[in-house]
Amino acid sequence: MWQAGLHWDVAIKKSAHPETSLPPGLIFLPEFLTSTEEHDLLGLIRAIDFRTLEMHGVTAKRRIKQFGWHYAFESYRLIPTDPIPSDFITIGARSAELAGIDPSGWAEVLVTEYPTGAGIGWHRDAPAFGIVAGISLLGSCRMRFQAGIGAARVTRAIELPPRSLYLLTGEVRTKWQHMIPPIRELRYSITFRTLRKPKVGGARNP
Repeated sequence: MWQAGLHWDVAIKKSAHPETSLPPGLIFLPEFLTSTEEHDLLGLIRAIDFRTLEMHGVTAKRRIKQFGWHYAFESYRLIPTDPIPSDFITIGARSAELAGIDPSGWAEVLVTEYPTGAGIGWHRDAPAFGIVAGISLLGSCRMRFQAGIGAARVTRAIELPPRSLYLLTGEVRTKWQHMIPPIRELRYSITFRTLRKPKVGGARNP
């Protein structure tokens, strides 16, 4: 079980100097889950009815299952879908605490299966979503980041081992892109995302 007394301020890596460290707003916790929690979550995930993902007429190698909201990648629309499983409540609450939000703020959960050779190209999460929390299971991968173009382009990278958590907040969420190169072993991820809400006057929250 999760140790409630764990000092997150010791375990969490935050970015303070983008020239020499992680992108600003990226929070990383290498041991978010225990081995037992990972085992139990994998049992749940392996029973999920995943669907293939098609974008611009191309079928991706990875497979997904969305809960809470279904994001249509072709039309960019959000449609209500299956409720978020209760099995995700505990890890959702812990990740929300790290993000500084109420657990009810997680509006969507995306479970992704990455078979060997699967990856995801350069992108930012859909603009309908706000804060992003990603949990890695079973396999590891490398996540790369980039901001700017040409001579001003800056890149960073981080290894995501099994049971780790990352949070995309602030600048890394709004100004940086990220990608995952083709992986070498089967990997699953659980991604929690908030929804952005319009500010007064129609502007959107970061």
